[in-house]
Amino acid sequence: MPFKPPDVAKCPVCGKSVYAAEERVAAGAKYHKFCFKCSMCNKMLDSTTVANHELELFCKQCHGRKHGPKGYGFGGGAGALGMDKGERFGNKECEMDNKPKDTSGVTGTGGTGPKCPRCGKTVYDAERAIGVITPWHKSCFNCKGCKKSLDSTTMAMHEEEVYCKNCYGKNFGPSGYGFGQGAGTLSMG
Repeated sequence: MPFKPPDVAKCPVCGKSVYAAEERVAAGAKYHKFCFKCSMCNKMLDSTTVANHELELFCKQCHGRKHGPKGYGFGGGAGALGMDKGERFGNKECEMDNKPKDTSGVTGTGGTGPKCPRCGKTVYDAERAIGVITPWHKSCFNCKGCKKSLDSTTMAMHEEEVYCKNCYGKNFGPSGYGFGQGAGTLSMG
C-alpha cells in the first residue's frame, strides 16, 4: 500500500497549507501563526483574545465594533456608551446598528425625542445632561458666557439659556452701590 500523507489543512487567511508546527486553531479551522491576527487592527491573537466570525479573525474589541450590538445604551462596560465601529481600521458598517435614523435632512434634528434648547437637535437618553428637567446634550450644557461645563448645582437659567453662577451674577444679578462688595456687605444708605 503506497504511503499517503495526512490531509493538510489550508489556512483560511492565506490559503496555504498549515503544518502542525505552525498551526493555531480557532472555530475548528487551522491558521498559520502569523495569519492568526485581527483582520481589522492586525493585533496578534492567542486563544484567549481571538473572536471568530465566519472564519474571519478579530480581537474581541474589533469583533464587538463590527459584529456586536451598537447604538445608544450599548457599551464597553462600566456604563460606557460604545459607538466606536472601528472606522479607523476600515470598518464601515455594523451588523446590528440601531442608532436612531434621522429622516429630516438636517443631521441630528430628526427623531421623536425632545430637542436641545442650545443646538435644536434630538436629545437621546445616553447623551442627556443629568439633573436638569429640560433635556440638554451633555456637550451643550455649558455656560453661554464663559463656556465652562455645568451641572445642576453650578448652573443658573435665564431666558432658556444656562450660565455658570458667576456669569449669571455679572449679567443678571443685582447691581448698584453695595452689591458685590464681598463679605456679605450690603449698604442701602
